[in-house]
Amino acid sequence: MAHALRGKAAVSGIGETAYTRGTSKSGLALQLEASLKAMDDAGIDPREIDGCIPYFPGGGIAEDFIANLGIKDLTLSAFIPMGGATCVAALQMAAMAVATGVCRHVLISVGRTGYSGARVSTRLQQFPQFALANEFEAPIGMFAPAQLYAQGARRHMELYGTTARHFAEVAVTTRRHAILNGNVVMNKPLTVEEHHASRMISDPFRLFDCSLESDGGAAVIVSAADRARDLKKPVVSILGVAEGHPDSPASIAQRDDLLEFGLVKAAARAFPMAGVGPKDIDVAEVYDCFTFTVIRQLEILGFCKTGEGGPFVMDGRIGLGGELPINTHGGLLSQGHVVGLNHVIELTRQLRGTAGNAQVKDAEVGLVTGYGDMGDGSLAILGRAA
Repeated sequence: MAHALRGKAAVSGIGETAYTRGTSKSGLALQLEASLKAMDDAGIDPREIDGCIPYFPGGGIAEDFIANLGIKDLTLSAFIPMGGATCVAALQMAAMAVATGVCRHVLISVGRTGYSGARVSTRLQQFPQFALANEFEAPIGMFAPAQLYAQGARRHMELYGTTARHFAEVAVTTRRHAILNGNVVMNKPLTVEEHHASRMISDPFRLFDCSLESDGGAAVIVSAADRARDLKKPVVSILGVAEGHPDSPASIAQRDDLLEFGLVKAAARAFPMAGVGPKDIDVAEVYDCFTFTVIRQLEILGFCKTGEGGPFVMDGRIGLGGELPINTHGGLLSQGHVVGLNHVIELTRQLRGTAGNAQVKDAEVGLVTGYGDMGDGSLAILGRAA
């Protein structure tokens, strides 16, 4: 029996600003710019938007969108404080809203001044979940994501023989994809040797293992499937979507298993909802806050067994023309950091067939993940409508 949400919602509009390192625009201004582009892409008027899920934190509440965009009848507004898992989790909320008739068109938006404004240490203090991790990590100065996730990366290396060479393959491949995109922060080739020579950030993570601090805005519109068919662009259906949270405690260092992410639970729900499995996926946009998190997520998603993620990414397998092209836009490692909403935009382009030089041939089904600051996970499986 088909799940009640399968195919009931669609991504109908996408928009993004330039991704830069340096801007005079506020986070709200970037959100509004991207939002107007998404509405134009969908072919709808701002007054037709009746749901709003802006990124938290980053500027912008429902009233800001009402005042600046002329929205007349907002029936849903929400924040989802899940860090990097927020945007894909927002797809689930938006899909529920349009499938049940609460909304017609839900706007999901991000505006981030991660380079010109609040850097990582400032941003983290705005997330409520970090208060739960203060007992053990904060007293020894462990509070940045690179420090928190480095523990799991080192554990994986010790257990399974994963190496810096495996990490480099993710960084080098996504940089190659970014150069094909154009709207990216990092537009020069990266070699394995340059990866290995980059400065250590938090052992085993070097500079090029870490996502960018950058400025930019992105927006996506989710519409009821029947309404999306009447809009400008080809329909990209939301086939399956879910979020998952890691088990207690919130403190990563105190968990029984440093490698058990919330994505484990999300994947167990999203794949059956979509009625597909890993072998059906043509392209994957995997949240890449760090190179290692890509490797571990590929294992969790079932593309390979636990411990085999390092070898899996080698030999061109994750590049264009490979078995599973990933992060075809450059991702957070090379395109820009807008909390993964750019991953949703890229997957939509792939399934529309409009991804330009980075287009995966005959892409019909793809997935996008989110990975939150304390290990929250989210997963959406999208498909090109017939």
